[in-house]
Amino acid sequence: MGALTSRLLGLWRAQAPEQLGAGGEEQEAGAMAVVEEVEEESGEGGPTPRQGGVKRKAHSGRRHEQEPPRKRTKHSSGSVYQALFLRGEGSDVQIRALGNVWNLHRTYLCQSGYFASMFSGAWRESTMNTIELQMPDDNIDREALHDALGSLYRDYVLIQPSRVVPILATASMLQLDELIQQCGEIMEETVCVQTVCSYYYAAGSYGLPNIRTMCFQWLLHNLMTHRGDELIPEISLDIMEELIVSSELLVIEVEMDVYTMLKKWMYLQLQPTWRGPRRALLSDANLWFARSKRELDGTPFLETPQGRAFVPVFQHLRLAYIVCDLPSARIIDQDALIPATWLTPVYKEQWLALLKAEQTRGLPPTEVHVSNFQRNSMRCGHQVHREEPCSWRWAGFHFSWDLVVCYSNRRVTFRRSALNNPHGLGASLLWQGKVAFRLCLVSLDRAGRTVLRQDTEYQVLSLGKDEELEVANLENQDVVFPIYVACNFVYLPRERSCQE
Repeated sequence: MGALTSRLLGLWRAQAPEQLGAGGEEQEAGAMAVVEEVEEESGEGGPTPRQGGVKRKAHSGRRHEQEPPRKRTKHSSGSVYQALFLRGEGSDVQIRALGNVWNLHRTYLCQSGYFASMFSGAWRESTMNTIELQMPDDNIDREALHDALGSLYRDYVLIQPSRVVPILATASMLQLDELIQQCGEIMEETVCVQTVCSYYYAAGSYGLPNIRTMCFQWLLHNLMTHRGDELIPEISLDIMEELIVSSELLVIEVEMDVYTMLKKWMYLQLQPTWRGPRRALLSDANLWFARSKRELDGTPFLETPQGRAFVPVFQHLRLAYIVCDLPSARIIDQDALIPATWLTPVYKEQWLALLKAEQTRGLPPTEVHVSNFQRNSMRCGHQVHREEPCSWRWAGFHFSWDLVVCYSNRRVTFRRSALNNPHGLGASLLWQGKVAFRLCLVSLDRAGRTVLRQDTEYQVLSLGKDEELEVANLENQDVVFPIYVACNFVYLPRERSCQE
């Protein structure tokens, strides 16, 4: 007999007559008939009832639900699953849970760490023929428990992305390592707008730190892109706080756009039944907050009972890079979301910094630490739509330290120019000024997954008039457009020269 037949014979022979119950000899004879039938269907040296999950790679533009059924190798797994699991032939233990009953076999259940401990220890269930399971996790449902128990009798489990979290929760309870691994692989392949938040929480709850990190990185890359308006209703307060505090958040344009996104997000949190075209979201949010402002006699919204829940998120806005732009400062004042007690110290700090830049001949050298970027850097970005030369400025850069960014021939360069400076601040002529920066280039596929990411080291930039510096080169990279060019800047005061 082949390996499978030997396994099944061992299963049946291991059962004591009293476990088979009344008519045990007839059941044993029936069991042998099942074995003979299975042996006839299986090939020589067929697989054992459990050989682990099947790894599957999803096409980047398709969902797993749309994939055609895979060809199944003709072996005994299907017959074992049908006869032993679905029909419960030769069962020696009954599992009851969630209003359902499964007639199963201890030998197969012991592949689960949960049941192996139950049956081998001093637990009272070790000698019971009927076991009532209590579900400690709301994510576990009857369908997921059925699939997880059935995985002990077959080589594979076909898991749809919409069912990953319940099956992962069940596999974690039953300590089914291979099924947990398969769930992780599917999560990695199918992260998208619809799944990323549920995957993020599930990965944290069920011990998949790599998946949790991957989901968080996906959110950092996609929150501020064209997927943002579709994504933000799904993001909870705690996730949003983690995203806004991060200096790796891919900001498209400038920090004011982070404020605008948060305003739309807060409106959707307060009005979860809102349904309308995405292009109307911001205007509807503005109207709602304007009405609230009138009703509250101008009280800043974040100081109201409704608004206090959002304070931990808005506190991480980098207001210093918003109030230095006049149109942005006017919007902040008109919206009256942010309390004056937050804004007054920022205005004071920025005014004193401007005076120092204009009137102080020299300051002690400034040391740059990575931690400064995490807390204080200006976050800005730009989208390069196609392979053609383009250039841009991040308007209102710190005290008109005018920096032109150019993309051409797969290269990104910085250039310093004071010509036609629209800001008119004398600080723009102080060529000794420096900034510390980090540049990141990101390319995403249609599902928002990272195709290319290239980061520079933290560097200190000091450019003279019309001087140019190449900061990134993608010549040898497979580039998929659009490319997002993201940068973090920290302005550094001038160093004291030896002549001063």
